Amino acid sequence: MATLLVRNATVLVTMDGARREIAGGGLFARDGMIVEVGPSGSLPASADEVLDLSGHVVLPGLVNAHHHLDQTLTRALPAAQNVNLFRWLAAHYRLWAARTPEASRTATLVGLAELALSGCTTCFDHAYVFRNGCTVDDQIGAAREIGMRFMVSRGSMSLGQSRGGLPPDDCVEEEDAILNDSARVIARYHDASPGALLQIALAPCSPFSVTPELMRQSAALAREKGVRLHTHLAETIDEERFTLAHFGKRPVAYMEELGWLGKDVWFAHAVHVNAHEISCFAGAGVGVCHCPSSNMRLASGIAPVMAYRRAGVKVGIGVDGSASNDGNNLLAEARQAMLLARLQISLRPPEGPDTALSTADPSRDGEWMTARQALELATLGGASVLGRSDIGALAPRMCADFFALRLDDVAFAGGLSDPVAAALFCTPGRAAFTYVHGRPVVAHGEVVTIDQPAVVAEHNTHAARIAALSGGA
Repeated sequence: MATLLVRNATVLVTMDGARREIAGGGLFARDGMIVEVGPSGSLPASADEVLDLSGHVVLPGLVNAHHHLDQTLTRALPAAQNVNLFRWLAAHYRLWAARTPEASRTATLVGLAELALSGCTTCFDHAYVFRNGCTVDDQIGAAREIGMRFMVSRGSMSLGQSRGGLPPDDCVEEEDAILNDSARVIARYHDASPGALLQIALAPCSPFSVTPELMRQSAALAREKGVRLHTHLAETIDEERFTLAHFGKRPVAYMEELGWLGKDVWFAHAVHVNAHEISCFAGAGVGVCHCPSSNMRLASGIAPVMAYRRAGVKVGIGVDGSASNDGNNLLAEARQAMLLARLQISLRPPEGPDTALSTADPSRDGEWMTARQALELATLGGASVLGRSDIGALAPRMCADFFALRLDDVAFAGGLSDPVAAALFCTPGRAAFTYVHGRPVVAHGEVVTIDQPAVVAEHNTHAARIAALSGGA
C-alpha cells in the first residue's frame, strides 16, 4: 500500500476535535487514509512519497457543498449580468440545454481545476438539465479524470411553463424517466464506504421547477437507496411568493409537508427564513449550504449563518454555479462568508440583529465571524451537510485530503503573525499543493492530472457556441 509523508509545515491546521494547529507539523498516510498527525519529529522517517512543506501553511481540503459545474460554460453572459434569480434563470435555461456531453466534460474539468487551485478537494455538483445525450455520467467521468472527490446529484426539472413552472417546457423531463435514471445512477455509481471518492444524491431543482409528486417520489427513492437529498430553498422573495401562491405555504413549511425536513437533507441558500424556521431546521437535523457570492451577485439577500450556528444547524459553504459567481474559488468563498457575516451585524432588522448597540460594544463580540469559524464552515461544515465523517479534518482515519499555501507569497507579506487567519483575511492565492486521497491534483501551483491549456481551449470553443445562441445580449 502506498504511503505519504508530509513534514515540516510552518503550521498544520488539523480541524480535529481539539482544533490543534501544529507548528512544524506533518502527517503520515497509507493508501489515501491518514494514520498519524503531529510534529514532524514524531512521524515515520520515510515513505513512498515525502513532501517537505517548509514555509507553507497546510489545511484540510475544502468541501464545496453546492455547485453547478456546467454553468462554467456561461460565465459573465451579457444578458444575465444585471438581473435577479428568476430573470437570470430565464436567460440561461435554453443555453444550458444546448450543451453537449463534450461541453459538459470540459466545463466539469475547468470548474474542478479552478476549485483544486483554491484548495478544494471535495465538490458536490447539482446537475439538472439533460438534453442532447447529456447525462450525469459526463460529470462523473470528468471528476475521475482530474482526480477530485466527487458527490453529484441526478438532479431534475419537471414543471415547465405550461404547467405553471419557471423553466421552458423543452428544458424539463418526464418524471418516470427522471426516477428511472435516478435509480440507474445510484445503482451504478454510489459508494457508501469510508473514503469513497464518488457518491450520488437526488436533487429535484427547486419548488418552482418540479412538482410536489416528484419531490415526494425522489425522497422515497433516496431513502430506499440510502442517498442524500438536496434542493434550492428560500433563495429569493420571488420563490417565497411562488410557494405562497401555488401551495399556500412558505418554502420551509412546504418542504415539511413533502417530508423533506430530515437529517439526510441539505438546502442551498436558505436566505429568507425566520426564527421558527431556523428552529425547524435544527430540530430536524437539516443542513444548509451558504453561497455568499451568488447571493450578492443576484441581490438575493444575506443568509443568517451566525443564527444557524447558534441554533445548531449544520452549515457548509458553496461556490454555487459559475454563472452566478463567475469563479470557482472556495477559499475566496470562505473569506466572502466571513466578510458578509460581519456586514450583516451592522444592518438594521430584518437583515441584521435587533439591537441598538454599536458594533463597537464588547457585548457583541460573539457576533463577529472569525477566520477560523469561516474555515470550519468550508471544511467540517461542508463535510457535515454532505453526511461525511471522513473528510474536513486532518486526523487519523480521515482521508488524506489537504492543501498548502506558500507563506512567502506576496499576498501574505506582513500577515505572518497569524498565518492561519491570514489565509482568510488576505487575498486568497493559488494553492501550492492540493492532495486528494493522498494523491496530488495540484503541485507547485499547477494542476498535474489533466492538460489544462488544452482543456481550456476546447472549453472556450464550446462556450462560444453556446453564448452565440443568446444573441450576445
